[in-house]
Amino acid sequence: MSQPPNPQYQQAAMPGCWWHPNRPTGLSCSRCARPACPDCLREASVGFQCTDCVQAGRRQDRVQQKQYRDAGYGATTLAGARQPRTALVTPAFLVLNVVIFFITVALSGSISNNNISEFFQLGNLDNAPTLAGNEWWRIFTSGFLHFGLLHIASNAFSLWFVGRPLELALGRLPFTALYFVSMLGGSAACLVFSGLDALPVVGASGAIFGLIGAYTVIVVKLRLNPTWLLVILGLNVFITFQVPNISILAHAGGFVAGLLATFALLYAPEKNRLRWQIGGIAIVVVAIIGLIAWKDAQTVSAAYCQFTPYRGQSVYICYR
Repeated sequence: MSQPPNPQYQQAAMPGCWWHPNRPTGLSCSRCARPACPDCLREASVGFQCTDCVQAGRRQDRVQQKQYRDAGYGATTLAGARQPRTALVTPAFLVLNVVIFFITVALSGSISNNNISEFFQLGNLDNAPTLAGNEWWRIFTSGFLHFGLLHIASNAFSLWFVGRPLELALGRLPFTALYFVSMLGGSAACLVFSGLDALPVVGASGAIFGLIGAYTVIVVKLRLNPTWLLVILGLNVFITFQVPNISILAHAGGFVAGLLATFALLYAPEKNRLRWQIGGIAIVVVAIIGLIAWKDAQTVSAAYCQFTPYRGQSVYICYR
């Protein structure tokens, strides 16, 4: 037999906030793991931390910055780059995505981009023209196109929520490299593991999943509480498999590429660190390009492709 849920019992079963014991909570600090209510948590570079840990982190940062200044260096990020005061790359990517979305809306005459414009058609990740037609720009232009208002809104929110703290944790240049490598990985997965007749893919979610992969490496390296990461990852995986018309391959490819790129950034030896980082990123990029080249060779040898008029549009069709 089963009984209806008892909210009072469920709250009583939760631990009390460390600072407000009379407030049951299921949240905790990502640094010290002590239970904390929402009023006692603050957004940090990775996850949410309690007020004590935030203040302790600030004191530690001030000490480290003084040590760096005394030694003749400036403050550095986890990747060894110069510590930015504010996030600039993330807002720039967000604005670029939104501006391009409204351009495509104006060209199509529809807020949902139902009437796909020629501009949109030339930029999406369509396997046939990308591989057989050597239209390689689609690998990156597709990451800045979105089908509808819900699509751009969800990706814009995710990019703002995930990107800003990660940019501050890694630095602007490493974050930018991570973003584009993740985008490349997401597009490569779609090209390599799907057929020529696959539906076109667009959206920034492949790159965003790469940022989530970066958080995975940071949590492991710094031995942080993984609760926040598991919640974000679980929510995104659920959406990926439950919401229709979402590219699972793009998300998986972006996640793996972002994870590998961040591993190269954070686990590079201290001596000649920048060279090791560049070399590690280059290995990831060359490996991804190699997979695309292999798929391209398979496609050219197996199909004859040409543009064919279809319903008033020029469609790329391949004949085997």
